[in-house]
Amino acid sequence: MVDFDKHVRRGHPVVFSLIIFFSIIELAISAWLVSRFNLRHDYLSLAVRDRTRFILFACCWTFFFGVLYFGLFLYRPTGGVFTSVLSHAVFLLLTWIFWTAAAAAITAALGGGLNCSQHFTYCGQLNALEAFAWIIWIFVTFALLVVFFRGISASRRGDGFRGGLIA
Repeated sequence: MVDFDKHVRRGHPVVFSLIIFFSIIELAISAWLVSRFNLRHDYLSLAVRDRTRFILFACCWTFFFGVLYFGLFLYRPTGGVFTSVLSHAVFLLLTWIFWTAAAAAITAALGGGLNCSQHFTYCGQLNALEAFAWIIWIFVTFALLVVFFRGISASRRGDGFRGGLIA
């Protein structure tokens, strides 16, 4: 059987860094839009306003817990409650649900994206909000799949889902 531990040791920080990086970008865009919507009340619809607020929540969630899991994995990758397969699976599953809902909701609210030649208010920012939501969803989906497969290998080696991502 192929040993993927060195790939997980290298890949976990890379994937979580990308998730954190894009969450910061999405956090900046959504916070700015929520600020503008609250100040000027010039949102396209209530759906766009509310879904932008939900994306702001999802960004805060992803950033906070992403940094926590990133740091704990660097500190103690082989053991511990927060570096276990089960802990990663729960965090990533909740995060995946949030980003699936957020990306699909903003896509539906914008009708798949805005044509900026029609001069919508905050058109570029809303298109970027939608694009980065899907980018984060892709990275979280990838991380969740890796954790799922690492859970299978942890079960096969006898550790169960409480075992670490790496042996």
